[in-house]
Amino acid sequence: MNFDFHTHGKLTKYDEFSLKYFRILVKAAQESGLDGFALTEHFNTRHFFDVFGTLDDFYPYQDGYYLVEGIRAFPGIEVHTKEMDHLLLIADRTVIRNLRMQLQPFTHKLNYISFEKLMDLVKLEEVLVIGGHPLAHQKAYFELHPNHLEKLDAIELNAKDLSILSTTESVQEVYYLGMRLAKPVVGGTSAFHKNQYGRVYTKLHTTCSTVRDLKRAVQNEQFTVKVAPAASGMFLHNGAAPELGVWGEPYL
Repeated sequence: MNFDFHTHGKLTKYDEFSLKYFRILVKAAQESGLDGFALTEHFNTRHFFDVFGTLDDFYPYQDGYYLVEGIRAFPGIEVHTKEMDHLLLIADRTVIRNLRMQLQPFTHKLNYISFEKLMDLVKLEEVLVIGGHPLAHQKAYFELHPNHLEKLDAIELNAKDLSILSTTESVQEVYYLGMRLAKPVVGGTSAFHKNQYGRVYTKLHTTCSTVRDLKRAVQNEQFTVKVAPAASGMFLHNGAAPELGVWGEPYL
């Protein structure tokens, strides 16, 4: 099962959710060879609840995912905390909705929730927690209390980060960080444009239907991360940048 642990359903977090645009993304995901992805919208994206509300209206939800044109789309959310940004939480749709409601007072960057409080909000739920874009804030991981660090199930090798260094150096640095933290490394893209799927993905050695399945596969390291030869430096090529228009910046 080819899986992307980090994707978005909108071009920018300032846009309204468009089912037409989302279907373009899903088609691109299929064409890249993916069987599923986590839809990890930013917690402070415009009209967050419209994303999964729209999927509820148009696609069946079974086990722990939406079946979208043959692709398994697992609900998720990307959260910034006081200590670090880009925490990916993947869970049942009800858990994600409830978490987002509880995060309402913490959507401004001057008032982000603490890592500890965020983990408290989901401590009774089945949630897969991944540290996204780890190269951007390596120091923050080592400043976490060991009890908090234990809450992380994995860190991410993200396609967007491969342009920071050469592909080989970036990959080695993420895996070295994973070794130091004693955390597995999964693959994702933070894709928000059709040309970005498949740059980096995770080949799961088993088919997953629930978050529990995903979590078990990650914790048992039953997967292989694949990096496309052209992944480095490709993130905003082939027309993505002009489509950002007035906003200038996509998902960060």
